[in-house]
Amino acid sequence: MTITRVRIRSRLLCGVLAVCVLPICSPAYGKGDLSAAPTSIRFGAVQVGSRAQQYATITNHSTLSMTLSKSNTSGSGFSANGLTLPMTLASGQSVTVTIAFAPQAGGSVTGSFYVSSKSGHSSAAVALSGSGATAGQLNVSPGALNFGNVNVGTTSTLSSSLSASGSSVTVSSVTSSSSEFVLSGFSLPLTIAAGQTVPFRVSFDPQSSGSVSATLSFISSYTPSVTQSLSGSGVTPVQHSVSLTWIDGSSGISGYNVYRSGVSGGPYTKINSSLVPLTAYTDTAVAASQTYFYVTTAVNTSGVESKYSNQVQVLVP
Repeated sequence: MTITRVRIRSRLLCGVLAVCVLPICSPAYGKGDLSAAPTSIRFGAVQVGSRAQQYATITNHSTLSMTLSKSNTSGSGFSANGLTLPMTLASGQSVTVTIAFAPQAGGSVTGSFYVSSKSGHSSAAVALSGSGATAGQLNVSPGALNFGNVNVGTTSTLSSSLSASGSSVTVSSVTSSSSEFVLSGFSLPLTIAAGQTVPFRVSFDPQSSGSVSATLSFISSYTPSVTQSLSGSGVTPVQHSVSLTWIDGSSGISGYNVYRSGVSGGPYTKINSSLVPLTAYTDTAVAASQTYFYVTTAVNTSGVESKYSNQVQVLVP
């Protein structure tokens, strides 16, 4: 900006008024007299619908006061606050400008903030850049888990996984609509980067007989809750047993031992903890669809045990 002051000097010469115009000062601002710090601002990725802000400082480096009269912000989603124009900055004085980025759509954006003096001879600019990040999508796989029949009092576990697409997603909480289904495998909060997969496990621990269904709900940032369907049936296990009887006419017998094997001809394992006083025994430690082979021995009053009896084969249904 250039200021020109004039002094008018006049005198009368031969009846003619003569006027002389003399410049007395011509101060001007240079291009470096106004500066911005920083000269560029990068906002990085900002979620669409959100707002981020940073700050720029405008400083008058000249030896004179300077009046700021014009400013402009370009680029979709960028805005500036903190300047009420016209504004006069004394020599060395600064003003802080708040520059915000609120993307309305996904993708990269560039722009600038510009301010200039009243004369337009001095100006400062800040380059702006950022990108709009669309909401991440949380996915659970598979969408449903069926545990089938599980014996009451036992636990069955199945594997599953969470993944994110679009952008990162933070899972803040997980709820199960039934205490018989329990999730494990990660701790909360859990941030999943786009393209990342996080495994987890779901356990089913039926407390009573009957069908059970439930829902796991995953609450995350920027996305609706994602659910996984769970189902299973608690069943009361069938108690199988094998009843054995035998005939022994020997005298002086204190009791009997019962031996079992999974292979015909042995080797056999004694299954009674103490001598069986009668010629009958019930084996309750058997499983369905298994074949067992039994023999017995007699123990006399002197503690002498007889040889194995004949072998009996039993198929448990």
